[in-house]
Amino acid sequence: MRRWLPLPALTLLVPLAACDRGEEEARRDETVVARTSETELPAWLSHKDGTDPARWLAGREAGHPLANDAPPVQAMRASLARAAEGFIEDRRMIANRTVQLGEMLAETGTSESYRDLLDGLGRIAAARGRHKSLYGEMCQHYVNIRNRGLGHEAALAELAENEVRPLTGSAP
Repeated sequence: MRRWLPLPALTLLVPLAACDRGEEEARRDETVVARTSETELPAWLSHKDGTDPARWLAGREAGHPLANDAPPVQAMRASLARAAEGFIEDRRMIANRTVQLGEMLAETGTSESYRDLLDGLGRIAAARGRHKSLYGEMCQHYVNIRNRGLGHEAALAELAENEVRPLTGSAP
């Protein structure tokens, strides 16, 4: 025997079914794995962004998107790869932090190329050997030193002096 729902109950089920479809479509939209852009540079690279961090960083420095095989992109890719070996953060996060660092320096009237920042900070991290550093933390220390009036090389030298101990819990 089939039971029929009263009309008021049926009118409640129809909107609920539509809500379920909307939620399913929203969930599908959230599962987008990556996005890339050939014509614009996003302000920041999100975890879902499929843009090559080195290409984005080189384009940000140039002020416009660059071709994947452009010499500045290739050079940035090499610098970012070397730097990433010494830090805990991934390349996307290192690229984002490098832009933040550049903006913080610009606020004080100084500037350094992104490659110089990556290469300098990366050398310090590499000197720690198998103990990886926190890029964001090192950037903050770098800014603090620069704000005291030291130049790029002097700031790197001071950072290198202070970066003799590994992260917590490990022996030097």
